[in-house]
Amino acid sequence: MTLVAERRETAPRPHHPLRAEVVRGFGPWAGAAVLLTVAVALGAAADQWQGGWAETRERLHTTAGLLGVPLALAAGCWHGGRERRRRTEDLLAASARGPLARLLASGLPLVLWVVAGYAAATVLALLATWYRTTGDSPYLVAFLTDVVVLASAVVAGQVVGRLVAWRLAAPLSALAGYVVIGMLTYGSDNNSYAPLSPVVDGPTNSVPVWWQPIAMAAWAGGIAGTAVLAYAARRRAFALLPLAAVIAAGTLLVQTGDGLWHTSPVARRQVCDTSSTPQVCVNARFEKLLPQVTDALSGLTGRLEGVQNLPVRFEDRPGRPARDEVELPMLAPIGWSVVRGELVDPREYAWAAGMALYGRSECDEPDPRLDPVDSAVEHYLAASPSEKVFDEHLADRGEAGRARLRARVAARARLEAMGEQDRRAWLSEYFATTDRCDARGVPTL
Repeated sequence: MTLVAERRETAPRPHHPLRAEVVRGFGPWAGAAVLLTVAVALGAAADQWQGGWAETRERLHTTAGLLGVPLALAAGCWHGGRERRRRTEDLLAASARGPLARLLASGLPLVLWVVAGYAAATVLALLATWYRTTGDSPYLVAFLTDVVVLASAVVAGQVVGRLVAWRLAAPLSALAGYVVIGMLTYGSDNNSYAPLSPVVDGPTNSVPVWWQPIAMAAWAGGIAGTAVLAYAARRRAFALLPLAAVIAAGTLLVQTGDGLWHTSPVARRQVCDTSSTPQVCVNARFEKLLPQVTDALSGLTGRLEGVQNLPVRFEDRPGRPARDEVELPMLAPIGWSVVRGELVDPREYAWAAGMALYGRSECDEPDPRLDPVDSAVEHYLAASPSEKVFDEHLADRGEAGRARLRARVAARARLEAMGEQDRRAWLSEYFATTDRCDARGVPTL
Protein backbone atom coordinates (compact mmCIF):
# COMPACT_ATOMS: atom_id res chain seq x y z
CA MET A 1 0.00 0.00 0.00
CA THR A 2 2.85 2.37 0.82
CA LEU A 3 4.56 1.67 -2.53
CA VAL A 4 1.32 2.29 -4.43
CA ALA A 5 0.78 5.55 -2.55
CA GLU A 6 4.32 6.68 -3.32
CA ARG A 7 3.83 5.89 -7.02
CA ARG A 8 0.59 7.88 -7.04
CA GLU A 9 2.35 10.83 -5.42
CA THR A 10 5.18 10.80 -7.98
CA ALA A 11 3.01 10.20 -11.05
CA PRO A 12 3.15 13.16 -13.48
CA ARG A 13 0.21 15.48 -13.46
CA PRO A 14 -1.85 15.38 -16.66
CA HIS A 15 -1.38 18.35 -18.98
CA HIS A 16 -4.17 20.73 -19.86
CA PRO A 17 -5.90 19.69 -23.10
CA LEU A 18 -4.94 23.01 -24.73
CA ARG A 19 -1.24 22.58 -24.04
CA ALA A 20 -0.63 20.41 -27.09
CA GLU A 21 -2.47 22.94 -29.29
CA VAL A 22 -0.35 25.79 -27.92
CA VAL A 23 3.13 24.27 -28.07
CA ARG A 24 2.80 22.10 -31.18
CA GLY A 25 1.07 22.09 -34.51
CA PHE A 26 0.21 24.99 -36.79
CA GLY A 27 0.06 27.81 -34.22
CA PRO A 28 3.81 28.49 -33.83
CA TRP A 29 4.24 28.54 -37.60
CA ALA A 30 1.39 31.03 -38.00
CA GLY A 31 2.88 33.26 -35.30
CA ALA A 32 6.28 33.14 -36.97
CA ALA A 33 4.70 34.00 -40.34
CA VAL A 34 2.98 37.07 -38.87
CA LEU A 35 6.20 38.17 -37.15
CA LEU A 36 8.25 37.74 -40.31
CA THR A 37 5.68 39.42 -42.57
CA VAL A 38 5.24 42.48 -40.37
CA ALA A 39 8.95 42.79 -39.57
CA VAL A 40 9.99 42.61 -43.23
CA ALA A 41 7.33 45.13 -44.28
CA LEU A 42 8.43 47.52 -41.55
CA GLY A 43 12.12 47.05 -42.19
CA ALA A 44 11.76 47.73 -45.91
CA ALA A 45 10.57 51.28 -45.16
CA ALA A 46 12.28 51.95 -41.82
CA ASP A 47 13.55 55.35 -42.94
CA GLN A 48 9.92 56.53 -43.19
CA TRP A 49 8.93 55.80 -39.57
CA GLN A 50 11.91 55.09 -37.33
CA GLY A 51 12.30 57.87 -34.79
CA GLY A 52 8.70 59.10 -34.87
CA TRP A 53 6.20 57.55 -32.50
CA ALA A 54 3.17 58.67 -34.53
CA GLU A 55 4.78 57.42 -37.74
CA THR A 56 5.59 54.09 -36.08
CA ARG A 57 1.98 53.74 -34.93
CA GLU A 58 0.71 54.54 -38.40
CA ARG A 59 3.07 52.10 -40.13
CA LEU A 60 2.29 49.28 -37.68
CA HIS A 61 -1.43 49.90 -37.99
CA THR A 62 -1.31 49.91 -41.79
CA THR A 63 0.83 46.77 -41.94
CA ALA A 64 -1.39 44.92 -39.46
CA GLY A 65 -4.52 45.76 -41.43
CA LEU A 66 -3.25 45.35 -44.97
CA LEU A 67 -0.97 42.31 -44.50
CA GLY A 68 -1.68 40.91 -41.04
CA VAL A 69 -5.46 40.55 -41.39
CA PRO A 70 -5.34 38.57 -44.69
CA LEU A 71 -2.62 36.37 -43.23
CA ALA A 72 -4.66 35.80 -40.07
CA LEU A 73 -7.72 34.92 -42.15
CA ALA A 74 -5.72 32.40 -44.16
CA ALA A 75 -4.17 30.89 -41.02
CA GLY A 76 -7.56 30.52 -39.35
CA CYS A 77 -9.12 29.07 -42.49
CA TRP A 78 -6.37 26.49 -42.94
CA HIS A 79 -6.50 25.52 -39.29
CA GLY A 80 -10.30 25.29 -39.38
CA GLY A 81 -10.13 22.55 -42.03
CA ARG A 82 -7.68 20.43 -40.05
CA GLU A 83 -10.22 17.83 -38.80
CA ARG A 84 -11.60 17.39 -42.29
CA ARG A 85 -8.12 16.81 -43.74
CA ARG A 86 -7.37 14.31 -40.95
CA ARG A 87 -10.78 12.65 -41.41
CA THR A 88 -11.54 12.98 -37.69
CA GLU A 89 -14.71 15.04 -37.97
CA ASP A 90 -17.06 12.17 -37.08
CA LEU A 91 -14.88 11.08 -34.18
CA LEU A 92 -14.80 14.58 -32.66
CA ALA A 93 -18.52 15.07 -33.25
CA ALA A 94 -19.16 12.08 -31.00
CA SER A 95 -17.10 13.56 -28.15
CA ALA A 96 -18.57 15.16 -25.06
CA ARG A 97 -17.63 18.65 -26.22
CA GLY A 98 -20.13 20.64 -28.20
CA PRO A 99 -19.31 22.38 -31.51
CA LEU A 100 -18.65 25.74 -29.83
CA ALA A 101 -16.26 24.28 -27.27
CA ARG A 102 -14.39 22.36 -29.98
CA LEU A 103 -14.13 25.48 -32.14
CA LEU A 104 -12.78 27.61 -29.30
CA ALA A 105 -10.38 24.91 -28.10
CA SER A 106 -8.93 24.67 -31.58
CA GLY A 107 -8.95 28.37 -32.43
CA LEU A 108 -7.80 30.12 -29.25
CA PRO A 109 -4.23 28.72 -29.31
CA LEU A 110 -3.90 29.93 -32.90
CA VAL A 111 -5.19 33.36 -31.84
CA LEU A 112 -2.55 33.47 -29.13
CA TRP A 113 0.25 32.68 -31.57
CA VAL A 114 -0.88 35.20 -34.18
CA VAL A 115 -1.20 37.91 -31.53
CA ALA A 116 2.19 36.92 -30.09
CA GLY A 117 3.80 37.24 -33.52
CA TYR A 118 2.36 40.71 -34.03
CA ALA A 119 3.28 41.72 -30.48
CA ALA A 120 6.88 40.66 -31.07
CA ALA A 121 7.04 42.71 -34.29
CA THR A 122 5.53 45.67 -32.43
CA VAL A 123 8.13 45.45 -29.66
CA LEU A 124 10.92 45.41 -32.24
CA ALA A 125 9.45 48.47 -33.98
CA LEU A 126 9.03 50.35 -30.70
CA LEU A 127 12.61 49.58 -29.70
CA ALA A 128 13.86 50.80 -33.09
CA THR A 129 11.97 54.07 -32.68
CA TRP A 130 12.98 54.51 -29.04
CA TYR A 131 16.62 54.26 -30.13
CA ARG A 132 16.17 57.15 -32.60
CA THR A 133 13.22 58.98 -31.05
CA THR A 134 12.65 62.62 -31.96
CA GLY A 135 10.16 63.28 -29.14
CA ASP A 136 6.54 62.46 -28.23
CA SER A 137 5.64 59.08 -26.68
CA PRO A 138 4.33 55.66 -27.85
CA TYR A 139 0.71 55.20 -28.93
CA LEU A 140 -0.32 51.84 -27.48
CA VAL A 141 -4.10 52.06 -28.00
CA ALA A 142 -3.64 51.40 -31.72
CA PHE A 143 -1.73 48.21 -30.88
CA LEU A 144 -4.60 46.94 -28.72
CA THR A 145 -7.08 47.66 -31.51
CA ASP A 146 -4.87 45.80 -33.99
CA VAL A 147 -4.74 42.81 -31.63
CA VAL A 148 -8.55 42.61 -31.50
CA VAL A 149 -8.80 42.91 -35.29
CA LEU A 150 -6.19 40.18 -35.88
CA ALA A 151 -7.79 37.86 -33.34
CA SER A 152 -11.18 38.41 -34.96
CA ALA A 153 -9.72 37.60 -38.37
CA VAL A 154 -8.31 34.32 -37.07
CA VAL A 155 -11.64 33.30 -35.56
CA ALA A 156 -13.62 34.29 -38.65
CA GLY A 157 -11.17 32.36 -40.82
CA GLN A 158 -11.59 29.34 -38.57
CA VAL A 159 -15.31 29.32 -39.27
CA VAL A 160 -14.73 29.65 -43.01
CA GLY A 161 -12.29 26.74 -42.90
CA ARG A 162 -14.86 24.51 -41.22
CA LEU A 163 -17.59 25.43 -43.68
CA VAL A 164 -15.68 25.37 -46.97
CA ALA A 165 -14.23 21.99 -47.93
CA TRP A 166 -11.64 23.24 -50.38
CA ARG A 167 -7.87 23.38 -50.03
CA LEU A 168 -7.71 26.72 -51.85
CA ALA A 169 -10.10 28.29 -49.35
CA ALA A 170 -7.22 29.60 -47.21
CA PRO A 171 -5.32 31.56 -49.90
CA LEU A 172 -8.57 32.76 -51.45
CA SER A 173 -9.81 34.00 -48.07
CA ALA A 174 -6.55 35.95 -47.70
CA LEU A 175 -7.00 37.41 -51.19
CA ALA A 176 -10.61 38.29 -50.48
CA GLY A 177 -9.66 39.97 -47.21
CA TYR A 178 -6.93 41.97 -48.93
CA VAL A 179 -9.30 43.11 -51.69
CA VAL A 180 -12.09 44.09 -49.29
CA ILE A 181 -9.73 46.03 -47.03
CA GLY A 182 -8.18 47.71 -50.05
CA MET A 183 -11.60 48.74 -51.37
CA LEU A 184 -12.65 50.09 -47.98
CA THR A 185 -9.41 52.01 -47.61
CA TYR A 186 -8.61 53.23 -51.10
CA GLY A 187 -11.91 52.84 -52.95
CA SER A 188 -12.38 56.53 -53.73
CA ASP A 189 -11.64 60.00 -52.43
CA ASN A 190 -15.15 60.28 -51.01
CA ASN A 191 -15.35 56.75 -49.64
CA SER A 192 -17.79 57.04 -46.75
CA TYR A 193 -17.04 53.48 -45.63
CA ALA A 194 -13.31 54.10 -45.09
CA PRO A 195 -13.71 54.36 -41.27
CA LEU A 196 -14.65 50.65 -41.28
CA SER A 197 -11.21 49.72 -42.62
CA PRO A 198 -8.65 48.45 -40.08
CA VAL A 199 -6.01 50.37 -42.07
CA VAL A 200 -7.41 53.92 -41.93
CA ASP A 201 -5.70 55.86 -39.15
CA GLY A 202 -6.29 59.57 -39.78
CA PRO A 203 -3.48 62.12 -40.31
CA THR A 204 -0.10 61.31 -38.78
CA ASN A 205 -0.28 64.14 -36.25
CA SER A 206 -3.77 63.12 -35.06
CA VAL A 207 -5.18 60.76 -32.45
CA PRO A 208 -8.59 59.04 -32.45
CA VAL A 209 -11.45 60.16 -30.26
CA TRP A 210 -11.60 58.08 -27.10
CA TRP A 211 -14.37 55.76 -28.30
CA GLN A 212 -13.04 55.03 -31.81
CA PRO A 213 -10.85 52.06 -30.72
CA ILE A 214 -13.81 50.63 -28.79
CA ALA A 215 -16.10 50.97 -31.80
CA MET A 216 -13.51 49.41 -34.12
CA ALA A 217 -13.02 46.51 -31.69
CA ALA A 218 -16.80 46.03 -31.49
CA TRP A 219 -17.04 46.15 -35.28
CA ALA A 220 -14.30 43.56 -35.91
CA GLY A 221 -15.02 41.41 -32.88
CA GLY A 222 -18.74 41.47 -33.60
CA ILE A 223 -18.21 40.05 -37.09
CA ALA A 224 -16.17 37.18 -35.68
CA GLY A 225 -18.64 36.63 -32.85
CA THR A 226 -21.56 36.54 -35.25
CA ALA A 227 -19.82 33.96 -37.43
CA VAL A 228 -18.90 31.76 -34.47
CA LEU A 229 -22.34 31.79 -32.83
CA ALA A 230 -24.18 31.33 -36.13
CA TYR A 231 -22.02 28.29 -36.86
CA ALA A 232 -21.53 26.60 -33.49
CA ALA A 233 -23.97 27.91 -30.86
CA ARG A 234 -26.77 25.62 -29.73
CA ARG A 235 -29.15 28.55 -29.99
CA ARG A 236 -28.10 30.37 -33.11
CA ALA A 237 -30.37 33.28 -32.26
CA PHE A 238 -27.59 34.39 -29.91
CA ALA A 239 -25.69 35.45 -33.03
CA LEU A 240 -28.04 38.42 -33.23
CA LEU A 241 -26.31 40.00 -30.21
CA PRO A 242 -22.86 40.46 -31.80
CA LEU A 243 -24.59 41.27 -35.09
CA ALA A 244 -26.35 44.16 -33.34
CA ALA A 245 -22.97 45.33 -32.04
CA VAL A 246 -21.58 45.20 -35.59
CA ILE A 247 -24.45 47.31 -36.94
CA ALA A 248 -24.27 49.84 -34.12
CA ALA A 249 -20.47 50.22 -34.22
CA GLY A 250 -20.35 50.34 -38.02
CA THR A 251 -23.09 52.96 -38.20
CA LEU A 252 -21.34 55.10 -35.59
CA LEU A 253 -17.99 54.89 -37.39
CA VAL A 254 -19.43 55.68 -40.83
CA GLN A 255 -21.60 58.59 -39.67
CA THR A 256 -18.79 60.20 -37.68
CA GLY A 257 -16.34 60.03 -40.61
CA ASP A 258 -13.46 62.49 -40.33
CA GLY A 259 -14.60 63.43 -36.85
CA LEU A 260 -13.05 60.19 -35.59
CA TRP A 261 -9.66 61.90 -35.37
CA HIS A 262 -8.42 65.20 -34.01
CA THR A 263 -5.03 66.86 -33.82
CA SER A 264 -2.87 65.41 -31.08
CA PRO A 265 -2.37 67.72 -28.07
CA VAL A 266 1.37 67.22 -28.52
CA ALA A 267 1.19 68.32 -32.17
CA ARG A 268 -0.53 71.56 -31.13
CA ARG A 269 2.48 72.59 -29.03
CA GLN A 270 5.96 73.66 -30.02
CA VAL A 271 9.26 74.07 -28.20
CA CYS A 272 11.50 77.03 -28.97
CA ASP A 273 15.06 78.25 -28.80
CA THR A 274 14.73 81.96 -28.02
CA SER A 275 18.45 82.76 -28.20
CA SER A 276 18.36 83.74 -31.88
CA THR A 277 16.48 86.10 -34.18
CA PRO A 278 14.17 84.82 -35.52
CA GLN A 279 13.53 82.36 -32.71
CA VAL A 280 13.57 78.71 -33.79
CA CYS A 281 10.59 76.57 -32.80
CA VAL A 282 9.86 72.94 -33.66
CA ASN A 283 6.73 70.93 -33.11
CA ALA A 284 6.67 69.17 -29.76
CA ARG A 285 6.53 65.85 -31.62
CA PHE A 286 10.11 66.59 -32.70
CA GLU A 287 11.41 68.36 -29.60
CA LYS A 288 14.63 66.33 -29.55
CA LEU A 289 15.44 67.68 -33.01
CA LEU A 290 15.52 71.28 -31.74
CA PRO A 291 19.32 71.31 -31.11
CA GLN A 292 19.95 69.94 -34.63
CA VAL A 293 17.58 72.45 -36.25
CA THR A 294 19.03 75.34 -34.25
CA ASP A 295 22.54 74.30 -35.24
CA ALA A 296 21.56 73.95 -38.91
CA LEU A 297 20.09 77.48 -38.88
CA SER A 298 22.88 79.01 -36.78
CA GLY A 299 24.68 80.42 -39.83
CA LEU A 300 21.45 82.00 -41.09
CA THR A 301 20.39 83.45 -37.74
CA GLY A 302 23.95 84.58 -36.96
CA ARG A 303 24.06 86.72 -40.12
CA LEU A 304 20.68 88.18 -39.20
CA GLU A 305 21.81 89.37 -35.77
CA GLY A 306 20.85 93.02 -35.35
CA VAL A 307 18.70 93.08 -38.51
CA GLN A 308 15.26 94.67 -38.16
CA ASN A 309 11.86 93.86 -39.74
CA LEU A 310 12.29 90.11 -39.31
CA PRO A 311 9.59 87.62 -38.26
CA VAL A 312 9.60 86.87 -34.54
CA ARG A 313 10.08 83.13 -34.99
CA PHE A 314 10.09 80.09 -37.21
CA GLU A 315 6.94 78.24 -36.17
CA ASP A 316 6.02 74.57 -36.56
CA ARG A 317 2.34 74.11 -35.70
CA PRO A 318 -0.64 72.94 -37.80
CA GLY A 319 -2.22 75.68 -39.87
CA ARG A 320 -0.88 78.91 -41.32
CA PRO A 321 1.66 80.97 -39.35
CA ALA A 322 0.70 84.23 -37.65
CA ARG A 323 1.57 87.56 -39.30
CA ASP A 324 4.77 87.96 -37.27
CA GLU A 325 5.87 84.34 -37.85
CA VAL A 326 7.24 82.30 -40.73
CA GLU A 327 6.81 78.58 -41.30
CA LEU A 328 9.74 76.31 -40.46
CA PRO A 329 10.73 73.94 -43.28
CA MET A 330 8.92 70.64 -42.90
CA LEU A 331 10.33 68.01 -40.56
CA ALA A 332 7.48 65.64 -41.44
CA PRO A 333 6.90 63.30 -43.14
CA ILE A 334 9.88 61.39 -41.82
CA GLY A 335 12.06 60.11 -44.63
CA TRP A 336 12.56 63.48 -46.34
CA SER A 337 14.31 66.09 -44.21
CA VAL A 338 14.66 63.72 -41.25
CA VAL A 339 15.76 60.10 -41.39
CA ARG A 340 16.22 57.98 -38.25
CA GLY A 341 16.27 60.99 -35.98
CA GLU A 342 18.86 62.99 -37.97
CA LEU A 343 18.59 65.96 -40.32
CA VAL A 344 19.59 64.61 -43.73
CA ASP A 345 21.11 67.81 -45.18
CA PRO A 346 21.54 70.75 -42.74
CA ARG A 347 22.73 73.08 -45.54
CA GLU A 348 19.68 72.44 -47.69
CA TYR A 349 17.45 72.80 -44.64
CA ALA A 350 19.00 76.20 -43.84
CA TRP A 351 18.47 77.27 -47.46
CA ALA A 352 14.79 76.24 -47.28
CA ALA A 353 14.41 78.26 -44.06
CA GLY A 354 15.98 81.27 -45.75
CA MET A 355 13.62 80.95 -48.72
CA ALA A 356 10.71 81.08 -46.28
CA LEU A 357 12.05 84.47 -45.11
CA TYR A 358 12.64 86.11 -48.49
CA GLY A 359 11.15 83.79 -51.09
CA ARG A 360 8.19 86.04 -52.10
CA SER A 361 6.10 82.85 -52.22
CA GLU A 362 2.83 84.79 -52.55
CA CYS A 363 3.92 86.35 -55.85
CA ASP A 364 2.80 84.69 -59.07
CA GLU A 365 5.29 86.66 -61.18
CA PRO A 366 7.79 88.77 -59.19
CA ASP A 367 9.31 91.79 -60.91
CA PRO A 368 12.42 90.60 -62.85
CA ARG A 369 14.36 93.51 -61.34
CA LEU A 370 14.11 91.79 -57.94
CA ASP A 371 16.01 88.72 -59.13
CA PRO A 372 19.61 89.98 -58.53
CA VAL A 373 18.67 91.40 -55.12
CA ASP A 374 16.90 88.25 -53.92
CA SER A 375 19.73 86.08 -55.26
CA ALA A 376 22.31 88.16 -53.35
CA VAL A 377 20.40 87.83 -50.07
CA GLU A 378 19.93 84.10 -50.63
CA HIS A 379 23.66 83.67 -51.36
CA TYR A 380 24.76 85.65 -48.32
CA LEU A 381 22.41 84.18 -45.71
CA ALA A 382 22.15 80.52 -46.74
CA ALA A 383 23.17 79.59 -50.27
CA SER A 384 21.61 76.55 -51.85
CA PRO A 385 23.88 73.47 -51.99
CA SER A 386 22.95 73.38 -55.67
CA GLU A 387 23.70 77.05 -56.35
CA LYS A 388 26.61 76.26 -58.67
CA VAL A 389 24.45 73.88 -60.69
CA PHE A 390 21.70 76.51 -60.97
CA ASP A 391 24.24 79.09 -62.15
CA GLU A 392 25.58 76.71 -64.79
CA HIS A 393 22.08 76.02 -66.08
CA LEU A 394 21.44 79.76 -66.24
CA ALA A 395 24.66 80.29 -68.19
CA ASP A 396 23.56 77.68 -70.73
CA ARG A 397 20.35 79.58 -71.55
CA GLY A 398 21.85 81.92 -74.10
CA GLU A 399 22.79 85.58 -73.80
CA ALA A 400 19.75 86.45 -71.72
CA GLY A 401 20.64 83.78 -69.18
CA ARG A 402 24.29 84.89 -69.04
CA ALA A 403 23.26 88.50 -68.53
CA ARG A 404 20.97 87.45 -65.69
CA LEU A 405 23.81 85.45 -64.12
CA ARG A 406 26.21 88.41 -64.40
CA ALA A 407 23.68 90.63 -62.61
CA ARG A 408 23.33 88.04 -59.84
CA VAL A 409 27.07 87.62 -59.36
CA ALA A 410 27.61 91.39 -59.25
CA ALA A 411 24.83 91.86 -56.66
CA ARG A 412 26.26 89.05 -54.49
CA ALA A 413 29.71 90.67 -54.58
CA ARG A 414 28.36 94.11 -53.65
CA LEU A 415 26.37 92.76 -50.67
CA GLU A 416 29.36 90.80 -49.35
CA ALA A 417 31.66 93.85 -49.79
CA MET A 418 29.51 96.04 -47.52
CA GLY A 419 30.61 96.83 -43.99
CA GLU A 420 28.76 95.17 -41.11
CA GLN A 421 26.72 98.24 -40.17
CA ASP A 422 25.84 99.13 -43.76
CA ARG A 423 24.86 95.56 -44.58
CA ARG A 424 22.74 95.31 -41.44
CA ALA A 425 20.92 98.53 -42.36
CA TRP A 426 20.45 97.39 -45.95
CA LEU A 427 19.07 94.03 -44.87
CA SER A 428 16.67 95.74 -42.45
CA GLU A 429 15.35 97.83 -45.32
CA TYR A 430 15.17 94.76 -47.55
CA PHE A 431 13.17 92.63 -45.10
CA ALA A 432 10.59 95.41 -44.81
CA THR A 433 9.73 94.78 -48.49
CA THR A 434 9.75 90.97 -48.84
CA ASP A 435 5.96 90.91 -49.24
CA ARG A 436 6.11 93.02 -52.39
CA CYS A 437 5.99 91.59 -55.87
CA ASP A 438 7.26 94.73 -57.69
CA ALA A 439 10.51 96.62 -57.25
CA ARG A 440 8.98 99.74 -55.70
CA GLY A 441 10.69 100.51 -52.41
CA VAL A 442 13.00 97.49 -52.54
CA PRO A 443 16.64 98.53 -51.93
CA THR A 444 18.99 97.96 -54.83
CA LEU A 445 22.56 96.70 -55.07
